[in-house]
Amino acid sequence: MRGRRALRSAAALGLLAMTATACSGEVSRLGMPEPISDQAERMLTLWQGSWIAAFAVGAVVWGLIIWAVLFHRKRSDDLPPQVRYNMPIEILYTAVPFVIIAVLFYFTARDENYVEKTTDNPAVTIDVTGFQWSWQFDYKEKDAAGKEQTVASVVGTPVAPNPPAGAKPVMTIPADQTVRVRLHANDVIHSFWVPALLYKKDVMPGYTNEFEFTARKTGTYEGRCAELCGVDHSRMLFQLKVVTPAEYAKFIADSKAKAAGGAQ
Repeated sequence: MRGRRALRSAAALGLLAMTATACSGEVSRLGMPEPISDQAERMLTLWQGSWIAAFAVGAVVWGLIIWAVLFHRKRSDDLPPQVRYNMPIEILYTAVPFVIIAVLFYFTARDENYVEKTTDNPAVTIDVTGFQWSWQFDYKEKDAAGKEQTVASVVGTPVAPNPPAGAKPVMTIPADQTVRVRLHANDVIHSFWVPALLYKKDVMPGYTNEFEFTARKTGTYEGRCAELCGVDHSRMLFQLKVVTPAEYAKFIADSKAKAAGGAQ
């Protein structure tokens, strides 16, 4: 009886703790950063669904273990009823894992296709070049003839782990518009990572990786290289700045004006 009471008390305390923290965004995200894009929201949902499935399976398994411990303890030397070669049970515990795997595979494949999908005409195209040990952001536009040209460029330099404000190169993008990022490397393999996007992608020499996203929340978000790329790998820091479409248009216009003034 004491064991059962202790078990019930522990379960009640656990339920109370989960209820008390349920309103916390960090707890509900299960360790993930707050997403800022449509694609990140989809990945967060997949992450949460996977954990819900894991918790459900764990609850069943632990429930069966506790049930067996409490109600099927040894009470005599008599051999309990045996269930070996019970075909329905064997089919059940063989089929259920395959069903779980199939469901997780379906949702993973569906969301991967959504996240990796690219469009024919994104609103913004940015060539991102990783080099030892910083980043270059080249903003591309097509002219009247359909030829792509660079209209703005930001070239970073390696920064200290705790740099002063303004030291990191900034990639500026508009909110609520599709942004295509094309990744290039001049030397070794790097990795473009913005935690708030819940996504990272390798930056490889001789190969162009690309992805698209649509940011929904304005603000400045930290980014870094996620691939050990050399002695100053930790200095490959940058920022992603999400602004309103009007602010982005002004940024591009100012960059064009500055380039035109420098060419005169």
